[in-house]
Amino acid sequence: MNVIFSYIILLFSPSVFVHDIHLSKCDVEYNKEEKAVQVSLRVFIDDFELALAEGGASDLFLCTKKEHPDALKYMEAYLRENFKIQIDDEELSFDFIGKEISEDLAAVWCYLEIPNVEFERNFTVINKVFMELYADQRNIVKVKLDENTKEHFLFDPSDYTGKIDL
Repeated sequence: MNVIFSYIILLFSPSVFVHDIHLSKCDVEYNKEEKAVQVSLRVFIDDFELALAEGGASDLFLCTKKEHPDALKYMEAYLRENFKIQIDDEELSFDFIGKEISEDLAAVWCYLEIPNVEFERNFTVINKVFMELYADQRNIVKVKLDENTKEHFLFDPSDYTGKIDL
């Protein structure tokens, strides 16, 4: 009986869901055949819920059966404010394709796409996701524009913009 009780306490303990690392991972790739920029962004669910709650959207229960019907709308609005891509110094708007929970159930993958893209001079990524929440937030961004143009960025609250000059 003690083992079961310990398991139940561990299962429902808030510390199970708390993580000490504040990190997101983002892959940005230019699909030349489709002329589209495709983005996969992995963020911790609890951080996303906190950021949305700070903006006034609480109790969203992201990636659960109780998820709020407007959750995607709030997620998209947050990402539009905090994740941007500029091509040849012009900010472009992305389509929010959707989301899926990660295999470890701790994070959510968000999928974005910018269709009909061509560029000549430069490519800029701005990723301030959760920078307003944590002084130790780090956002890893990998950009692949073609076989020869690949770049990795590590953003923090003091520097969240990466530019590739072509």
